[in-house]
Amino acid sequence: MRYRLRRADLSAVAEVRRLLRDHLHSWNTPGLADTAELLTSELVTNALVHTDHGAEFTATLAGGPVCQLRVEVYDFTACHPKTRKASDHAASGRGILLVQALADTWGVRQHGVGKIVWFELVVTCGS
Repeated sequence: MRYRLRRADLSAVAEVRRLLRDHLHSWNTPGLADTAELLTSELVTNALVHTDHGAEFTATLAGGPVCQLRVEVYDFTACHPKTRKASDHAASGRGILLVQALADTWGVRQHGVGKIVWFELVVTCGS
């Protein structure tokens, strides 16, 4: 699945979560939905808040006895996301920490004029 996000359209974050949940159910992997939605929200929000352009979201699922979900968010700035220590009462600053803690793997790679921030989650297919 692929979804283009317009610059600063934070309402699109909820739409991307809904689309992802629907796809995960159609792919018979609802067990991935909660974590995938949370991590996707963090990456999409980061892309829309910290860049001057839109972004592109993609999600793919590789099947077999084990299903591997890969989510990528492409944006148009080469600056890599930074982990930072958020204060206890801060409303932001925990996104990459959540991705590090909950994803099976994740990373960042340069792509064209921007970068792709991605994560993968693995689950037994059908769960």
